[in-house]
Amino acid sequence: MRTGGQILVDQLALQGAGAAYLVPGESFLAVLDALYDAPAVRTVVCRHEGAAAMMAEAAGRLTGRPGIAIVTRAPGATNATSGVYVAAQGQTPMILFVGLPPRGRAHLTAFQDFDVVALFGGLAKHVEIAAAAERLPETVSRAYQIALSGRPGPVVIGLSEDVLSETAHVPDAPWIDAARAEPSLAAMTDIAAAIERAEQPIVIVGGPRWSAAAQDAVQAFALRFDLPVAAAFRAQDYIDNRHPSYCGHIGINMDPRLATAIRASDLLIIIGAPLDEVGTGGWSVIASPAPTQRIIHVHPAGTDPRDGVRVALSIVATADGLAKGLEALVPPDEKRWRTFRRDLRAGYERSLRPLPTPGAVQFAEVVRTVSERLPETAIVCSGAGNYSQFVHRYTSYRSFPSSLAPASGSMGYGLPAAIAAKIEHPDRTVVAFAGDGCFLMTAQELATAVQYGLPIVIIVADNGMYGTIRMHQEKTFPGRVSGTSLVNPDFAEFAKSFGAFGVAVRETADFAAAFDAALACGRPAVISLALDGDAITPATTLQALRADAERNRT
Repeated sequence: MRTGGQILVDQLALQGAGAAYLVPGESFLAVLDALYDAPAVRTVVCRHEGAAAMMAEAAGRLTGRPGIAIVTRAPGATNATSGVYVAAQGQTPMILFVGLPPRGRAHLTAFQDFDVVALFGGLAKHVEIAAAAERLPETVSRAYQIALSGRPGPVVIGLSEDVLSETAHVPDAPWIDAARAEPSLAAMTDIAAAIERAEQPIVIVGGPRWSAAAQDAVQAFALRFDLPVAAAFRAQDYIDNRHPSYCGHIGINMDPRLATAIRASDLLIIIGAPLDEVGTGGWSVIASPAPTQRIIHVHPAGTDPRDGVRVALSIVATADGLAKGLEALVPPDEKRWRTFRRDLRAGYERSLRPLPTPGAVQFAEVVRTVSERLPETAIVCSGAGNYSQFVHRYTSYRSFPSSLAPASGSMGYGLPAAIAAKIEHPDRTVVAFAGDGCFLMTAQELATAVQYGLPIVIIVADNGMYGTIRMHQEKTFPGRVSGTSLVNPDFAEFAKSFGAFGVAVRETADFAAAFDAALACGRPAVISLALDGDAITPATTLQALRADAERNRT
């Protein structure tokens, strides 16, 4: 006989969960007790449920298996919604377990009782309350199946306190994996025919169910066909950025030259990437195609009917499934788009040149320095804000997975993601970038990093403001700044108070030595960059991009 808590933990171990990210609560004491004797599932105690859920989402992104978060009743559950939203928008497999009052107290104004289905019903892919301890293998198995299948996403399971404490004799459920969907022969024939007719084809990669094998297959396909490949929003690590076919990323702050090329392309082959507002440039870069443009969309769940783009051909297939079909395609003798691919690649290489910005610390130079000094397998994390556009513009990603960033634009993600990355891949170098506002949303997780001895490096871009909102504010209401200024701590001293390494950088020339020291210190490290308030605004970046494009035309 096992308690429900033991049954639950046994199912997580069986399904390969390497860690459970949690904030403890009295509603799931039986789970905590079972984790005491479960070396296969590492217990990672966090300081805030939102950060725990973001760590679980990051783990799901890295492993392809659902990341696991466990939180307690209403206050804990409501805190965790931010991470569930990140997983939903990122199409990431994740399972959030929520401790609940005993079944007999449901709907009786029990302490911290709430309607878990109502709260998460609009966020999660599936929500249910476990019925009994003997049903837990079935419940966990179903959660894995739903989180992984079709369009991956978060699943929320409510766990009543007495379900976890009662005992049952029940067999474990089998290992669950998502089915691999392969395109039909007719679909691959259509792709081959479309490429044969194309003058300026572009491949775009992104979305769920990617893998190192898929990366290799698409890179080989692009090389054989001499095709340009762009990465979707927050998917720059899907293709080795040194590959001759890679031509940049789409979405926020994309290179105007690439945007123009995508609009002019007569064939877009979109592998996995969502056709949502950000991923399509506000439905202006990728839009319902003109008669001269054909869009082929490949996704494990097919094209989302809510997307504002009509596609010519929707193919239900996973990236690995498509890879097998791509290997069999034979390139045409004449590749009319060879010059097109070469010019896009040259434009991308030019975009890596750091452009000057105001202030003594050049953030673009900092990002390029980090990119050049990191090993190929390093993982780079970031949250949301103006600074992140510099991270994604100037970092050269070389392996998969090596980038963790929220497709939802959620602030506070970088530090929790870095913690999960180091937990899941202790042998890899992990660096997180964060703005000052972004960092302080989850900065308490520095304590988590110190507690578990995780040598991660956090680089804080401190410009004393919510920069993106300030930019829009000054454009809409010039001269009337309100609610966007920040008073910050000394981030280096703040880090030291946790027992982490801390250093402040006030000149670009001082960064390399500070970064080397942070990498070598063997503990969590924070590097604070004193940035000019105008150094990392989107307006500054866009102005520089346009000036660069004008110089190239001249």
